[in-house]
Amino acid sequence: MNILILGGGGREHALAWAVKQNPKCDRLIVAPGNAGIAMLAECADLDVLDSAAVVTFAEENTVDFVIVGPEAPLAAGVADALKAAGIKTFGPSAAAARLEASKAFTKEICDACGAPTAGYARFTDKAAAVAYVKAEGAPIVVKADGLAAGKGVIVAMTVDEALAGLDDIFGGAFGAAGAEVVIEEFMEGEEASLFILSDGTDVLPAGSAQDHKRVGDGDTGPNTGGMGAYSPAPVLTEAILTQAMDEIVKPTIAEMARRGTPFQGVLYAGLMIKDGHARLVEYNVRFGDPEAQVLMMRLGAQAFDLIQACAEGRLATARANWADDHALTVVMAAEGYPGSYRKGTQIRGLDALPEDSAHMVFHAGTAEKDGGIVATGGRVLNVTGRGATLAEARDRAYAMVGGIDWPEGFCRRDIGWRALPKP
Repeated sequence: MNILILGGGGREHALAWAVKQNPKCDRLIVAPGNAGIAMLAECADLDVLDSAAVVTFAEENTVDFVIVGPEAPLAAGVADALKAAGIKTFGPSAAAARLEASKAFTKEICDACGAPTAGYARFTDKAAAVAYVKAEGAPIVVKADGLAAGKGVIVAMTVDEALAGLDDIFGGAFGAAGAEVVIEEFMEGEEASLFILSDGTDVLPAGSAQDHKRVGDGDTGPNTGGMGAYSPAPVLTEAILTQAMDEIVKPTIAEMARRGTPFQGVLYAGLMIKDGHARLVEYNVRFGDPEAQVLMMRLGAQAFDLIQACAEGRLATARANWADDHALTVVMAAEGYPGSYRKGTQIRGLDALPEDSAHMVFHAGTAEKDGGIVATGGRVLNVTGRGATLAEARDRAYAMVGGIDWPEGFCRRDIGWRALPKP
């Protein structure tokens, strides 16, 4: 099969790594890709938000299957256009992608199907939002309604923080994503990520992970797109998985189908777990980043078989075969992230690192320049280890971090701290 993956980040590198191992893959193209992806697949200069251009490219390259990696092309309807052209595609329609593209829409769905989530209110008027925050007090959560690249959420521990967040959102810090604001109650507990494949009718749990959102050790500092993750998440027990599927995921999928917008693709449910019970924090409509890196490390070649079954409506007979193993990824980011950061700094030492089923560096924001690798983004590398235990996976990941010569980069040193003592 000729397979096209849309995207150019760490998630897409991990997907490409897994897909490449599957014997069904004859030719693999990733658009636009990055320096790491270019080492295992063809990279194409393609505007992944331009539906017509993507369809034309797929047809010209006799692409049999497309995997849409990021949320933006899904929200823009790229999957709709590909499916309309008769090209098998993994990813939801634009209508179904509203589960991520609009936080207010997700709350509406939760209300309709009775899925447990945080109490909330929604506003398009800043003065009304300010009055609500002052009346409710803190801690409180302020969210830009639309897509904000993982940065439009302010977990405010004080009223002043919440008001500053409203100033940013209504002031245009997140562009059109901030036209509406959702303000939620602060949920206590431990957060975990559950990934579910859905073909519109049937659902299949596809792994759990725990992300580390804040930039600093001990979960301090501002929220980021994710500074590291591990899989599986011990907090997501079999009992909680069953409760989350029965009370949150399955009712959501049924409600989407009832509305005539069935969800086909991967649904990422962010869960807050307390006292043995999960509530929904948010949905994403694609594999998480950096969670995809640890999931793909554990799934390997079978990831594509599951993705294909999902796109072809065969999930009822599909099964994920999990080894009794663990994976952990450490994000190396450019100094200054998630604020302003420098681009173009050189990264050395990658060539000397092991690359196998237990050791992998997935590139997120890199480019090739003059025969070397340079940083082009905020989150730049996902240094990933796999092992029989979480401690072994962690040790392998951090050993690789130690071999990377990048003075302008940094990472958290405590990824996995909730499940393990500090190294």
